[in-house]
Amino acid sequence: MYQILIPVLTFAAVVAFGGAVLVVVRSVRSSALRKRLEGAEGSGGGPPAAPRQPAVVRTLARIGDAVCSKELLERLRTRLAEAGYTSEGAAAALFGVKLTLLGTGLISFGILLLPTPLPFPVRVFGAIGGAALLFLAPNAAVAIHRRKRGKEVRRHLPDVIDLLEVCVSAGMGMEMAWNVVMEEVRSVSPVLAGEMALANLEIHLGATRAAAMRHMAERTDADEMRSLAAVLAQADRFGTSISDALRVYASSMREQRSEEAYEAAEKMAVKLIFPMVLLIFPQVLIVSVGPAFLRLLRLFSET
Repeated sequence: MYQILIPVLTFAAVVAFGGAVLVVVRSVRSSALRKRLEGAEGSGGGPPAAPRQPAVVRTLARIGDAVCSKELLERLRTRLAEAGYTSEGAAAALFGVKLTLLGTGLISFGILLLPTPLPFPVRVFGAIGGAALLFLAPNAAVAIHRRKRGKEVRRHLPDVIDLLEVCVSAGMGMEMAWNVVMEEVRSVSPVLAGEMALANLEIHLGATRAAAMRHMAERTDADEMRSLAAVLAQADRFGTSISDALRVYASSMREQRSEEAYEAAEKMAVKLIFPMVLLIFPQVLIVSVGPAFLRLLRLFSET
């Protein structure tokens, strides 16, 4: 019986984990919010109705709201916003998924370890450890997506600043230049274009440019964006030229990128030591010294 039950439970646990991750990713992905914002900007009527979420997501969100505290939900919401998940119920749904995986892991690993000849404490700790891994798996997925998203933003941000400086120097206003650069960068970096669209919407809703830029920096978790927000805020406060401020900041960004390239090149020599010592040097030693060593063995064996 256990020979049939163990594969079935393993398959059920894998399917449950994969299905939960897919449901959360497809339901709270920020592309849906971007489509709603683009529809609101393109239409002259009122704001579009929010799409109805699937029943599974609503159930998970209810579980998360019932169990999780408001402070923890706020921290999860901030972390998810940095990863690009800006839906209102994303944090509660994530915590509901974590609780579902925890319960599934306890039951599945408990049944899997039950027929084993291991001591009872080992089986208990094994079930708890497996359930804890499943409980922390969504956090790891969110952290990976957050790092990937921040890396993409930091990679394309210097080009965006250069384009902004060119547009403002050509006579465009900051708002018009922002919209033009947002459309130009959309094909290269949809993530950065989406964040620029959200910042533009905040400005249209009454927020200041500095506040919208600070919120954009919080969502992307990029230090360069915080610096850009500070530069634009100082330019607005003291009445200085925005084009000059962008030109100076773009020059500093190019210098910073060059310094990072030089630093990476200097680190490359140190990083190459380990593969050379572990992978290349033993083969070279075998090829060069191996024949002589075999000949010496043959001479010693003949004598």
